[in-house]
Amino acid sequence: MAQVRVISAAMRERAGKGAARAVRSTGYVPGVIYGNKQDPVAISIELGVLEKEINQPGVFNRLFDVEVGGTRHRTLMRDLQRHPVTEKALHVDFLRLSANATIHVEIPVVFINEDEAPGISRGGMLNVVRHEIEVICKPDAMPEQIVCDLAGLEIGDSLHISAVKLPDGVKPAIDDRDFTIATIAAPTVVSEEQTAEEAGEGGSAEGQADEGDDEKDGE
Repeated sequence: MAQVRVISAAMRERAGKGAARAVRSTGYVPGVIYGNKQDPVAISIELGVLEKEINQPGVFNRLFDVEVGGTRHRTLMRDLQRHPVTEKALHVDFLRLSANATIHVEIPVVFINEDEAPGISRGGMLNVVRHEIEVICKPDAMPEQIVCDLAGLEIGDSLHISAVKLPDGVKPAIDDRDFTIATIAAPTVVSEEQTAEEAGEGGSAEGQADEGDDEKDGE
């Protein structure tokens, strides 16, 4: 199950571009918490605190408890605006969740036991088709990652979602087909000897063309 990160935020009384600029000038980032049939809450978060979170991978599939005004809101980060040049955070949106909510979220895939895949041991290459998998689950059941076991896979084999054990309460958003997550592709290394032969053949053909050009010039 995904860990829940706690972020402290301050209540923001005013909205609008001018108010947002004023918040940024103090070293904070304006934002909003919305959803779950409740009124939106305008907030501001210290820039350093927010940057620490957003610079880690998987920020959009991580649960956040945003603490503001003595209340904690269980949320997912849903939108983040950055400055086009400096990439500093300019605005952040959090989607408020209830314990009974069902969410769609993309979870990163990690692969294990590559050394136990005969196809890889013989020079095959792991071809990742999906780096993330969209799943449906309750917020408290959301996994941090989906583990895919490569043990026993040969060159030409594919790993499908049906072969992956998902945590309890988690199911793939795509349920109408057994989609592919990764394959073991045949090696594509060309030997030095073959490369040299091809280079030699190319040189011979080029020499013949040059000789023909000389004869034409002589005419």
